[in-house]
Amino acid sequence: MRCTPFRHLLILIVLLPLSSVPLWSTEGYQLPPKEIVDLIDAPLSPQVQFGPSEDRAVLMQRNFLTSLEELSETELRLAGLRIKPDLDGPSRQSPVNRLRILQVESGEVREISGLPEKLRLIYWQWSPSGDHGSFGQITSDGIELWVVDLKKAEARRLMDDRLSLTARIEPVWIDDQSLVTTVVPKDRGPAPRQARIPRGPVIQENLGKKAAAVTFQDLLANQHDERLFDYYMTSQPVIVGLDGKVETLGNPAIYWNIEPSPNGELLLVQSLHRPYSYLVPAFRFPKTTEVWNLQGETVHAAYERPLQESVPTAYGSVSKGPRQFDWRADAPATLVWAEARDDGDAGKEAEVRDEIFQQPSPFETKPQSLIRLGYRYNDIQWHDGELAIASSWWWKTRGLRAWRIQPDHPDFEPVLVKERSWEDRYSDPGSPMMETNAYGRRVLKTTPDGSSLFLAGPGASPEGDRPFLDRWNLETGEATRLFRSEAPYYESPVRLLDDEGHHLLTRRESVEEVPNYFIRHLDKPAEGKDLERLTDFPHPTPQLKGIEKKLLKYQREDGVQLTATLYTPNGYDPQRDGPLPMLMWAYPREFKSADAAGQVDDSPYRFDRVGWWSQIMWLTQGYAVLDDPKMPIVGEGEAEPNDTFRSQLVANAKAAVDEVVRLGVAKPGHIAIGGHSYGAFMTANLLAHSDLFAAGIARSGAYNRTLTPFGFQSEERTLWEAPEVYATMSPFMHAEKIDEPILLIHGEADNNPGTYPMQSDRFYNALKGHGAVARLVKLPLESHGYRARESILHMLWETHRWLEQYVAFTEIHSEVPEAAGGR
Repeated sequence: MRCTPFRHLLILIVLLPLSSVPLWSTEGYQLPPKEIVDLIDAPLSPQVQFGPSEDRAVLMQRNFLTSLEELSETELRLAGLRIKPDLDGPSRQSPVNRLRILQVESGEVREISGLPEKLRLIYWQWSPSGDHGSFGQITSDGIELWVVDLKKAEARRLMDDRLSLTARIEPVWIDDQSLVTTVVPKDRGPAPRQARIPRGPVIQENLGKKAAAVTFQDLLANQHDERLFDYYMTSQPVIVGLDGKVETLGNPAIYWNIEPSPNGELLLVQSLHRPYSYLVPAFRFPKTTEVWNLQGETVHAAYERPLQESVPTAYGSVSKGPRQFDWRADAPATLVWAEARDDGDAGKEAEVRDEIFQQPSPFETKPQSLIRLGYRYNDIQWHDGELAIASSWWWKTRGLRAWRIQPDHPDFEPVLVKERSWEDRYSDPGSPMMETNAYGRRVLKTTPDGSSLFLAGPGASPEGDRPFLDRWNLETGEATRLFRSEAPYYESPVRLLDDEGHHLLTRRESVEEVPNYFIRHLDKPAEGKDLERLTDFPHPTPQLKGIEKKLLKYQREDGVQLTATLYTPNGYDPQRDGPLPMLMWAYPREFKSADAAGQVDDSPYRFDRVGWWSQIMWLTQGYAVLDDPKMPIVGEGEAEPNDTFRSQLVANAKAAVDEVVRLGVAKPGHIAIGGHSYGAFMTANLLAHSDLFAAGIARSGAYNRTLTPFGFQSEERTLWEAPEVYATMSPFMHAEKIDEPILLIHGEADNNPGTYPMQSDRFYNALKGHGAVARLVKLPLESHGYRARESILHMLWETHRWLEQYVAFTEIHSEVPEAAGGR
């Protein structure tokens, strides 16, 4: 082949020393191609939040991206929490910037007068009747409490006091006339200052007690952190009336939860106190649970929970003693809670795991046992004294159980109404539809005669998800199908609008139609009369119309069924156009059943919203995308999935590659593999233990499992119990085997347990030490998920360059790795 001047330049580059030839050098943040920028900048459809009475909703518009300037504002990371000290509230919020009212019956959209000129809304809450709503308004001076009269479509600020939302206690309605919330104490004084000279060493001590814990992030580290935690977490509870009158309750403390009783006469109050811990986050600090009256007086001391540093690491383990306190939604003021009967240790053999109790106000009678569970308690969905559904789960078997109970008749023998594996999506009977009761609480919706519930579910099937609505008889267990989504749409039930189940609010979408809301009249099946449009949100990315989306089904070499979603550009024909360069994006999951692992878990008819996490944007650059090719890691019976992690992972990937090559859509040597978090871990493993891919893109991953020694993902065993598993699964231990280019991207402020940024730092150093082709990109200020526009667009620029350099059909593709890696 004749050497062009460009080829002579490449040959010259190959001969230069590696250290003098950076793959590409950059300063500052870069932009990907304009087509991708436009997709990322596309506006979000409004979020629709329906009120308690189903006759109105609010439309909330927010920006998808934030700015680096906002992300760079002062942030404190204390005991697992991230807060903005200037706001006395949580950091990294996505505030609503436009609020409107939607009338469900007419479809009319109303603007609201009196809203702040620059709306920055967080924590919307409906009043019990749905006639009012409240929210927090972010300002330069803190967070204000605002209220909206939804009948009049008028908004106003409710009080002058600044809210204290560092513990994320949202203002909550007591009744239709008042709310309870927490504010910044008036006499708080200045924040503690860091001493220039340390007062002493930081000391932790253990006196022979086992206290294993997962690798939590953002923990307290010293006494100064403790003082900051005290300062910013301390708040003052108040009751605020719609007339603006403010009544103080109790004394300032570190309040963790405040929940009014359904009748609005009592408050369930939980607060944290010392001793703190440098090993676990705030939710495991000592906690006091009390019931107060509306004057702030303690009328019932429910439980004093000690520091929780020693919760066993077996999945499904919980704290000893009472936990999960809540109000019974169908009763005036009845407290409900769970207590472990296995010492909270899921590793112990036990017939009874949890017992659920209730105790009505004034809490003078002995607590009544509602049910004893062989699985771990999840929750109770209430209806009335004759009906409630208690649900429980168990990790080792992936089991779910649901029991019918009669709360007003504790002697009633619970009836098992559902038992299944949560892995088996095809057997999912759906979840009960809910309605608002007289207390403004969500409870089970029954038929008028009380004989049946309404169940809605995703409707998983071999053809993909087809959401449904059933009427389910409580006595016979017989289900009558009322609605099922039909191709080419994905239509899911949202709420029932009448008692008989004739009028159903749905959310409908298709590949080319953005999700919108409709009223489906199930009693008017005649064509054209059964569907009434409620919203008409426009397509945010019309430039993607016409893309091909196809559900693929194929087999692993051992017979396990696999699926994936294939995206190709508009007008593409593999027979006419030949194969395309491809990006596969995946995430492995563990299963206890090979049959369940092979089930289809998505729909080919869903609309794809483009975000930083999305891969379909690469269609605009001439790539095919194989999204979510299934990577099941199966361990049936007593076998542990991770004992054969590597071999199963490679078999999954090989099956996916073989299928797209068979279809003529992709070509060996031009397929990249990528993933985020555990998907990044997967990517590094596939590059180390196979030659299936031309390059890898690993975002925010963990690569050395010895740094997560008390378990990770679905692995319950510790490093000391299964050292060979930890070593075998860690791509850090096999860095010398990676001979394909790998791009590592990580947020410098990653707070996800196990994926702290050091994981990428150390892995990159190992790769570099073995002469690999690797690039490490650290995104300042970013956490596990990325938020700033500048960061996201630069991440996509890096990804685009990597794909173009190592995966695209280019003349220089085969030569650049040699120049960059010198291998």
